[in-house]
Amino acid sequence: MTPDDMVKGVLKITRGWRYDALSIGYPGVVRNGVVAREPHNLGPGWVGFDFQAAFGCPVKIVNDAAMQALGDYQGGRLLFLGLGTGLGSALIVEGAIEAMELGHLRYSRKHVYEDHLGEHGRRRHGARKWRAKVAEAVEEFRKALLPEDIVIGGGNARRLKHLPPHTRRGENAAAFAGGFRLWERPDRRKRPHASAG
Repeated sequence: MTPDDMVKGVLKITRGWRYDALSIGYPGVVRNGVVAREPHNLGPGWVGFDFQAAFGCPVKIVNDAAMQALGDYQGGRLLFLGLGTGLGSALIVEGAIEAMELGHLRYSRKHVYEDHLGEHGRRRHGARKWRAKVAEAVEEFRKALLPEDIVIGGGNARRLKHLPPHTRRGENAAAFAGGFRLWERPDRRKRPHASAG
């Protein structure tokens, strides 16, 4: 899919809708609201594409893992890990989003985390070994980044029989909430907790 294909598809399915702004969760590197690198799993032409002109309204673009993380965010320090084709990751601290490329960190001499935790690794290792590698990685990231909350999402999260300790499952639909919350000020992104009483 190219950005032109995406724009045409979105405009087609939203024909007749009224909207003031658009949020895009992009499966790749975004810096300062701009696509910084061409994606691994899509067609070319994303870097430098003018989404605002194409849609005719204000547009905010973030990494897709960051958008889902924002939808799952409840305050404090959240680490989001998206298990899918690769490994998506984002950290939110007091409402400020930072998309990360943890999947590209070196796991061993020849491999990065994404090689083991992404879809290719799941197929190569088999479900049992893959689940153990996910649990191991979650614990390593917990020790390094000190999150108060860890959400595991993405299409392969459902393949975990049991979540690693002190984590919760994220739903892909959280990306929709994240798209709306992207337009809020960072200090207002904290979800109110239910009060006891």
